[in-house]
Amino acid sequence: MPPRAVLFDAYGTLFDVYSVAQLAEQLFPGQGQVLSVLWRDKQIDYTRLVTTCNHGAHYQPFSELTRSALVYAIKKIAANASDESDEQQFPVNFEAQYGGQIEQLLDQYQRLAAFPENLLVLQQLKAKGIPSGILSNGDASMLNAAVTSAGFESLLNHVISVDTIRKFKTHPDAYALGEQILGMPAKDIVFVSSNAWDALGATWFGYQTLWVNRYHLPFEELGTQPTRTGADLSAALDFF
Repeated sequence: MPPRAVLFDAYGTLFDVYSVAQLAEQLFPGQGQVLSVLWRDKQIDYTRLVTTCNHGAHYQPFSELTRSALVYAIKKIAANASDESDEQQFPVNFEAQYGGQIEQLLDQYQRLAAFPENLLVLQQLKAKGIPSGILSNGDASMLNAAVTSAGFESLLNHVISVDTIRKFKTHPDAYALGEQILGMPAKDIVFVSSNAWDALGATWFGYQTLWVNRYHLPFEELGTQPTRTGADLSAALDFF
């Protein structure tokens, strides 16, 4: 059946998490791209750790995990650049030495670049009268900053953060928030993500799904495929 609403993942789907690489390159010459990828990978690792370990007893908001992941990434590239014979790779005053770079990159993360087609897609969905929203790991302040920076605030009906339940995707309780807020079953909603693991989790939960495969990657090899795959966000319009 045709869906009645659409929910978007935020980071990697609406907002380009690797757009920080340009600033990272200025701050860490020759390491910008590596830093941005390592930062993102560790960020997702941390969401899984704090969700699955000890029944969520170690939960931290996404903004805090994002900062911790950045510190880890900087320490790793600093260690790789150091003399291997140097036993003290991480200075005691690490925060003092790199605090300025950390704050600059975190500030840039509040204003991630949106992918170029996104504004028009959201405008067309609104013109069709399709309810739309974000369902994201990000906490509310991060999401509101990114949405405002991109100029999307008038185009989205809902901005849903998993912070309210203290569980990150792919926990089923995180996906259930979409049903609860929109007031309709998952089968009537398209969930859109550029993250294959996220599209898979949403498919397993029961959403119709669109995997936005911007980087021409294989999908997860776990026996389930998304409802559809597209090269960019405009493929979401095909559902309607």
